[in-house]
Amino acid sequence: MTDPMPSLERVLVIIPTYNESENLRPITARIRAAVPDAHILVADDNSPDGTGALADELAAVDDHIHVLHRRGKEGLGAAYIAGFRWGLDQGYGVLVEHDADGSHQPEYLPAMLERLRTADAVKGSRYVKGGSTKGWPLHRQLLSRGGNLWTRLMLGLRVKDATGGFTAWRAATLRGIDLDGVEAAGYGFQVDLVWRALRNGFKVAEIPIEFIEREYGDSKMSGTIVAEAMLLTTQWGLRYRAGQARQAAGKFGHAAGELSQDAGDKVAAVPGRLTRWWRARNGAGS
Repeated sequence: MTDPMPSLERVLVIIPTYNESENLRPITARIRAAVPDAHILVADDNSPDGTGALADELAAVDDHIHVLHRRGKEGLGAAYIAGFRWGLDQGYGVLVEHDADGSHQPEYLPAMLERLRTADAVKGSRYVKGGSTKGWPLHRQLLSRGGNLWTRLMLGLRVKDATGGFTAWRAATLRGIDLDGVEAAGYGFQVDLVWRALRNGFKVAEIPIEFIEREYGDSKMSGTIVAEAMLLTTQWGLRYRAGQARQAAGKFGHAAGELSQDAGDKVAAVPGRLTRWWRARNGAGS
């Protein structure tokens, strides 16, 4: 489903923020250096630490930076959906999910955009060959790898880092996956998007990245977010596997029905064949 990539000038990097005042200035500077033609949308959830006001200051002196002020903290997925809608309305051809805290390194953006020429979405992946994480304790690594393994098993995905949030999307891909139906608000949102893309026939590619733990501010990861992602993935997986079972049963039933019909036709033909044999043997006319 891949068409030639829209102009690089129509790239929008979306940064959801909540209390990221220490990180916003350096991350926007790095993005502007890595992809000078790209635009940035800061989607701020009414941060009490002044992140929204800082974003306004940056936008006032740089026409490549824009700000979307939201009413409050409604979850990562909701912030990205709002950013997607804003970018699609503005006519951007490529929309990128990007963290504010430096975990996603903007220096990978040129490679991701280049790979997007032959894919419908590109994920910066920690778990393909060459990918890695830096600064994570063991329990965080186990949680992330376990979550990805569970996701692949439940949904039958080949994407190695379905839960990763560093993703470049073609606008046509986002328009084709029914954003209105996205269920997850937290990190399960990433799985929801990639699964929708694959089910709709879009090609999702991965390139290796090094994911770095944030230096400033607090992580938004929590037990509630993890539980939501695991619960939704399990629900989707059970529905998916049940659908597979119904499909297989339907095919089996259809095949059994055809076999039964064929056998029935052959059995039904036996009396006629016996009658013709009897008449021929006893000289009777047909």
